[in-house]
Amino acid sequence: MLTALTVPLVLATAAALAVLGWPQLFRLQNTWVAAHAVSLRGLEAAVAVGAVVLALVLLLFTRARPLRRLLGALIVLLLLFGAGNAGLLIVRGLGTRVPATAATATATETTDAVTVLSWNTLGDAPGAAAIAALALEQGADVVTLPETTEATGEAVAEAMKAGGRPMWVHTLAFDQISKARSTTLLISPDLGDYRVANAAGSGPPGNTNVLPTVVAVPADGTGPTIIAVHAVAPIRFEMSNWRSDLDWLATQCGGGNVIMAGDFNATVDHLSGREASVGAVLGRCRDAGLATGSGAVGTWPAFAPALLGAPIDHVLSTPNWQTQSMRVIETEDAAGSDHRPLVATLSPAP
Repeated sequence: MLTALTVPLVLATAAALAVLGWPQLFRLQNTWVAAHAVSLRGLEAAVAVGAVVLALVLLLFTRARPLRRLLGALIVLLLLFGAGNAGLLIVRGLGTRVPATAATATATETTDAVTVLSWNTLGDAPGAAAIAALALEQGADVVTLPETTEATGEAVAEAMKAGGRPMWVHTLAFDQISKARSTTLLISPDLGDYRVANAAGSGPPGNTNVLPTVVAVPADGTGPTIIAVHAVAPIRFEMSNWRSDLDWLATQCGGGNVIMAGDFNATVDHLSGREASVGAVLGRCRDAGLATGSGAVGTWPAFAPALLGAPIDHVLSTPNWQTQSMRVIETEDAAGSDHRPLVATLSPAP
C-alpha cells in the first residue's frame, strides 16, 4: 500500500513546497496561506532543516524499503526547499551587524541627501522621547510613523526642535478610537513646505482602505512626493483590502519623484507583479533594502531574530534617487513596538 502511495505523496509534497517557496510562479503570492508562508522565508528554511533532521532520524530506525524510499525523497525535497529559501535570503541581503548610528555616516558626504526613518510604533508605544531620540541620532529629514497619533507626532517634533532639528507634522486619522488608524509624517523644513494631498474630502489620490497613508506633496511643486505608508495586514478577512492597498500604492509610485516609506505589510514577494519597470519592486519604485544588501532582514515581529522575521517595512524611491545606505535597527527591540525601525539615506541620482 505504501509503495502505491509513494509517488503521489512525493508529488504532492513537491507541489506544496513549490507553492510555499515561490508562489509567484502560480500567481498565488497574494492569496491567504501562501502570502503568510512566503513572508517568513527564514522560518521556512529553519523548519525545513528541522524536518530533514527528523526524517534522517526516522530513516536510521526504519527497515521497510518503501518507507526508506519515501523518506529519502522527502529529504531531498526539503533540502532543495530549505536551500532555495536560504539562497534567496542571501541574495536579497542579510544586512550588517553594526551600530545603527553608522547609517548616518554617508549622509554627510552628499549635502542634498535625504535620510528617511520609518517606525510603526504600535500605537505610540515607544513614546515621543524615544522616537525623537532615534530620529535625532539618525539625522532624519523625513520620519514616517504608522500607528502614531497627532499628539505624539507633535511631541516628537517639539523634542526634535529642542535637539536642533525642527520638523513639520502631518497626520491622517481615520478615527480616534484606535491609534492604529492614525499615521504621522514628519518632514524637515529644509525640504520645503509640504501639504497633505489626500486628506478627507480632498478627492484623488485617495488612500489605503483600512489604515491611513499620508501623501504629502511640495507646496511649490519642487521636490519629491513623500508618502508615509500603512497597508492593512493580510489577515483572512482583509485579503481583498490588502491587495487593493498594494495596487493603490503601486499607482502612487508611478510618478517621477517619489519617496515612500512605512509599513507595507508586504515583502517584495507580495509586491511581485506590480512593478512597472526593470529593477523596480512597486510601480517605478526601487527598494532601499535590496539596493544595499539588507532586503532579507526582518522588521516584524521585533521579538523574533531578525533573519527569521518578515521584512514588511520598506523605504522605496523612484529611479531619480539612489540609496547610499539602509539599515534595519535592532537596538530598539525592547522599546515597545512589534516592528523594528529602519533608516535609509537617499541622494539624487547622477
